Amino acid sequence: MRIGYTYAHEEIRNESDLIRGGVSIPLRDSEGEPIGPLAVLWRGEEREATDAELAALEELAARAGPAIENARRFGEARQLADHGALTTLHNRRYFHETLVRECARAHRYDRQLALVVFDIDDFKAINDRIGHLAGDSVLAGVSERLQSVVRSADIACRVGGDEFAVILPESALPDAGQLYRRVQFAVSGRPIGPFERLHLSAGIAQLRQDDDATSFFERADEALYQAKEAGKAQFMAADEVG
Repeated sequence: MRIGYTYAHEEIRNESDLIRGGVSIPLRDSEGEPIGPLAVLWRGEEREATDAELAALEELAARAGPAIENARRFGEARQLADHGALTTLHNRRYFHETLVRECARAHRYDRQLALVVFDIDDFKAINDRIGHLAGDSVLAGVSERLQSVVRSADIACRVGGDEFAVILPESALPDAGQLYRRVQFAVSGRPIGPFERLHLSAGIAQLRQDDDATSFFERADEALYQAKEAGKAQFMAADEVG
């Protein structure tokens, strides 16, 4: 069904900028539900759209509606694929894909790049004491507080179990250490669920010239292990390990 023509006029200084008319055609998805309008406006002489122009616009709208719907669904699917349902953080696959890209970019443009790998101290004991459902609520709470303190440029992810990671573009070891302190304060400052105080251990690393994404992550992960061995509730820098 064709929509009637609409014309708009306004007082402006440049006569050539005056909108002389327009037509609006609804966009519909594959089930015929409206998803918005396709609006075309014109300047120059005041006139109505020709039948040929209307037919072309209707054909364009018929093709554009399902295409927009597919693009939206693809975006939603990608969002679900890149994020975990439990924590809403980026997931392990997204983390490793992004780390490869950020390492390549840092090497190409000689930029700094830092990485923090966290986990929750004694999380296995939490699951054993209160069960996995309550443990999931702890993971969700830690995730929320982690998201509240990272910078907009940082990339926060859950890489598996109770292990989290944050990629810090344009950052060095002191920035990573500072982020750990912010996250530790946010997590331990007030209770999460039934726990009065939770703590995190972390390993931090700064990208070296001989690093690829795998070695970069492994150095930070090894530093995390060393922090746990040294007494937990602290961070260890990869360059200090050994």
